Amino acid sequence: MQLPVIAVFDIGKTNKKLFLFDEQLKVVFEHADQFEEIEDEDGFPCDDLEKLSNFIFQSIREVLSNPQFELRGLNFTAYGASFVYIDESGKPIRPLYNYLKPYPEKLLEQFYSLYGGKTEFARLSASPVLGSLNSGMQLYRLKYEQEQVLKRMKYALHLPQYLSFLVSGISCSDITSIGCHTNLWDFSNKNYHLWLKNEGLLDKMAPILPSDSVVKTNFDGHRFDVGIGLHDSSAALIPYLVSFKEPFLLISTGTWCISLNPFNASHLSAFELESDCLCYLHYQGQPVKASRLFAGNEHEQELNRISEYFSEPKSRYKQMKFDSAFLTILDQEEVYSGNKLSSYPSDTEAYHRLMIHLIKQQKISSELVIKGSDVKRIFVDGGFSKNSIYMNLLSIVFPEMEVFAASMAQSTAMGAALAIHHFFGNKNIPDKLIELKSYSVK
Repeated sequence: MQLPVIAVFDIGKTNKKLFLFDEQLKVVFEHADQFEEIEDEDGFPCDDLEKLSNFIFQSIREVLSNPQFELRGLNFTAYGASFVYIDESGKPIRPLYNYLKPYPEKLLEQFYSLYGGKTEFARLSASPVLGSLNSGMQLYRLKYEQEQVLKRMKYALHLPQYLSFLVSGISCSDITSIGCHTNLWDFSNKNYHLWLKNEGLLDKMAPILPSDSVVKTNFDGHRFDVGIGLHDSSAALIPYLVSFKEPFLLISTGTWCISLNPFNASHLSAFELESDCLCYLHYQGQPVKASRLFAGNEHEQELNRISEYFSEPKSRYKQMKFDSAFLTILDQEEVYSGNKLSSYPSDTEAYHRLMIHLIKQQKISSELVIKGSDVKRIFVDGGFSKNSIYMNLLSIVFPEMEVFAASMAQSTAMGAALAIHHFFGNKNIPDKLIELKSYSVK
């Protein structure tokens, strides 16, 4: 007897993954691949759309030919800030430009001088000024640098929606991709920003469909439901929104530590924007106030220093237990400096100082989006959720909060599966999708 499954493609910058989930949302199969980047016409590295498309088609055919599984549903999650430009026949007409590609300063100044200045525009669009990382700016650039391409273009599809289009044949836009630091959305009017109409680009945006939509699709003679794709940061939030109804803050930790508050609908202030805050729109269209901290990157750099200086393996610090004797350091003005390792009597103190330094920054960053909301619980997922020192310190600097380390298998892919789970037949969401470990100070 075949096992009914939902397939989810989770497409990151580095790893391209396929997961199969059963009806209880347990991962029953996974596969990962990596591709070499190619170059765009300027010699800047970018993802290879042809290889990515072939990976998806081949993977689907392998699932369909596997006698163990019955494919019921398919969805996609992918990194944002990347457009695929398609013509009338659905063929890509430009490379998948990299969001890290430098943006022409002259064009940037032209845009913001026309549309209210950087501060005001960033406030309305909930998008800090990030150049190519604001995907709308890539479309604006195309208009002024490649006008002939624009004339051939039918739609600009964000990457998750293009991947869905490959299989379903339906062109659409999704609010989680549009609403993520794109410069496309006016959060005050809850609609596209007027600049798209003024520049004659509004008709290049495909119709918006609900994020939990599915398209009944026939693929090689097999019928199944295809979701329209989700932005990865928004997808990772879905399991928490489904599992917890009381207000919470999610700190998603990795290279960036992103504090996500789906229960704060206040507009971003100029100060918050300058402090690296932004807004997402989650899969039900509501704003998610977020702040970013480059703490994972700093942790990795300083961990290398400490490990090298004290001649200890990096693995030692993953297992290091929290020592409350170092709490007196919390009140010091300068907590840690990588240039002063010789003044620290042990690597244990050096590492605790580093973590205290990071947690003081984390408190400032998270408070930016907690302020003005009823949040009483903090969930931490990702790398730091497994770090005893980080978790204990976080509970100490937020004594009024319930603080939990959260863990689940593949939260981003699971979020994409949950978005279409209601079309699976069994509409009940399994209990305990997320395992919690309390660190609260009581």
